[in-house]
Amino acid sequence: MSKDAVMSASTPIDQAVSFPQFVSAGEALTDMIRVGGDQWLSKTGGSTWNVARAAASLGVPSAFAGAISQDWFGDELYNASRDGGLDLRFLQRAARSPLLAIVYETAPPQYNFVGDNSADLTFDPTALPDGWQQTAQWAHFGGISLTRAPLAERLIELAQDLHRRGVKISYDPNFRNVMDQRYDQVLKKMAQLADVIKVSDEDLVGLFRTEDTAAALATLRNFNPDATVLLTLGSEGAAIHAGQRQWQVMPPPIEIVDTVGAGDAGIAGLIYSLIQEAAAAPQSINWEQHLRFSVACGSAACLNAGAKPPQLHQVKMLLEKTGI
Repeated sequence: MSKDAVMSASTPIDQAVSFPQFVSAGEALTDMIRVGGDQWLSKTGGSTWNVARAAASLGVPSAFAGAISQDWFGDELYNASRDGGLDLRFLQRAARSPLLAIVYETAPPQYNFVGDNSADLTFDPTALPDGWQQTAQWAHFGGISLTRAPLAERLIELAQDLHRRGVKISYDPNFRNVMDQRYDQVLKKMAQLADVIKVSDEDLVGLFRTEDTAAALATLRNFNPDATVLLTLGSEGAAIHAGQRQWQVMPPPIEIVDTVGAGDAGIAGLIYSLIQEAAAAPQSINWEQHLRFSVACGSAACLNAGAKPPQLHQVKMLLEKTGI
């Protein structure tokens, strides 16, 4: 274990019995959002952390695997993880500064990240509980954690190990401005490991540095033709590309509060649906059904301000209105 990293001491009793089915590994951070003049608002966040919380909110036994600071910012993330039902044995804490996203403009978003020697970089996969890999069905990776050395290398090695063990891998690059040409090999390597890749049309433009999203999608699929791609399309809903087949689903009519966390909720919803189907041992995968649930889940996230994870009853209500 890194000399800076420590495991959280608080472990709920029920978590000591079994390990989670779903583990999302990467970054948990604090968004510092300028709301006017010299006024700033802090919000807990991080794409991989959001996905873990969304999966837990839907009822999947889940964990976020990563490291956070031991100060007020870390306490906020720790408390939100605990309140969200995440397995705290996977959350490490370190006596380093927090990782911050400084969002100085919101329309359009303009931001940078502060964390040159921050706590997230100390995450040590070898310090996770012994034997957890035997229970994990899915593991999720993505976000800026895969741009941050030495963390990125550890996460890729973890994904490779889980892939060899037969754990399903989901990957959402979640494009940010730090993902330039240096990220290209990470993108290809993670895509080749993934069973499911989630991208938005905007991600494709940023990742492949082209306005031709069809060509970008084709390149991504060529990295791993066996992977299923969940392509989110904003107001046009989402599409799934699996093998030679494609499905598209339009979102239900809702009054949008904001779209923060919608993509994270969408991939969490897809994984939830796949886990539920696997438990029923079907003869084939119903991708159309999974896509409808994913879109309903992403839409449910838009009913709340901030990256508040959707509740299962909200998703089921919207599912009835989610069409093709």
